[in-house]
Amino acid sequence: MSNIKDPVTVPTGRSTYPEIRRTQRVHIAIPILVRGMSGTQNFEETGRTTTVNAHGCLISLATRISRGQQVALIHPKTAEELPCKVVYISDRVQDRADVGLEFMEPSPLFWRIAFPPEDWGSSSERKRTTGPTAGRLPTPGPAATPAPNVPGTPASPPKK
Repeated sequence: MSNIKDPVTVPTGRSTYPEIRRTQRVHIAIPILVRGMSGTQNFEETGRTTTVNAHGCLISLATRISRGQQVALIHPKTAEELPCKVVYISDRVQDRADVGLEFMEPSPLFWRIAFPPEDWGSSSERKRTTGPTAGRLPTPGPAATPAPNVPGTPASPPKK
């Protein structure tokens, strides 16, 4: 989410920001918990995401925080906690601000989205990959082959 570059001047004389997302955003409200410091006080605030991607999220917060500070993002359904950096804070409206949080390392699996955008999977930067098949869906095919019968094991059928 911190991939905004200097604005580009277009022929009209106005500045625009080029579309430079590393991964596609998904508009989805996922319950989330944000934990960190507000001034000298610890805070914990629950909320819902507005958008998510493999690199972070946008969430509305009432707690006042600063751009560049580190906070923790906790997924209540999985209890997974990831460190994030505050990369964007909107103007406050009705005592809330939209806050852009960027994961310290890309973590597309954090969101548990069943059908993530294709560019989330093309990245070699995947969180929690522990083996050659981690993070990949099983390929359709014949049913799993049962383990061979070994005489003397409880799973072996009796011999006739």
